[in-house]
Amino acid sequence: MSYKAHARWLTALVTMLIAVPAWSSEVQQPAQPAAAVWSSFTDQGSVFAAISESEVIRLADVSSANVFNQNLKKHESNLAPPEDGIHDSNNEATFALQPPKVAFKGLPETTFGNQVDWVKSIDQKALAPRWDRVNPDEEPFVLDMDIVRPVKASMPDVVFPHRQHTEWLACSNCHPAIFIPQKGANQISMSAILLGEKCGVCHGKVSFPIETKTCKKCHSKPKPDDWKPPLSSATTNNPWK
Repeated sequence: MSYKAHARWLTALVTMLIAVPAWSSEVQQPAQPAAAVWSSFTDQGSVFAAISESEVIRLADVSSANVFNQNLKKHESNLAPPEDGIHDSNNEATFALQPPKVAFKGLPETTFGNQVDWVKSIDQKALAPRWDRVNPDEEPFVLDMDIVRPVKASMPDVVFPHRQHTEWLACSNCHPAIFIPQKGANQISMSAILLGEKCGVCHGKVSFPIETKTCKKCHSKPKPDDWKPPLSSATTNNPWK
């Protein structure tokens, strides 16, 4: 853009701002007989705006539109049961429930879900699962075994740790209804998880949600240095030249 063209554009912009008294959803009545409208002209391939005196401009009030990050507004977590939108606030018994912020006080914190790092809470002995609540003779069966699920795409492979799950849950919570305990017998996808199937039976409901902050909690094994993305048969049989 040439210096003269830029000067003309800037002059037109300033003139318009001076000519229009205020932003409003109503038609502005000018103090002078005429207000300003935009017309366009072309200079060296660029379209600029010029001012001409003609008629009143209709301007909308946009002071509250497109507020920065309005779609990513942070909502307060761990609201009291009568305020969380889940429990019935018209039921008097709801007010007898312990507020999460009181129950979770002192537990290790995190930045997602209900803001509590539950695995770290057990590791630090801040919590003790009650295995004997129903059966006093019950003993925990903690399985310290990791399962690695290779991922075809460039995302790190998935590591499923049994220890962190079996410290809370009995095997029957997952097997065989959700996961068949056999290699290759379970087809798992992010779509299924987000629809509340497979891992999504718990995650997003009673355990940490599926969001950008939690990807690496499952996709935790980096690809080897010599890893290359798999090629389709169409690519290998008819390589592009």
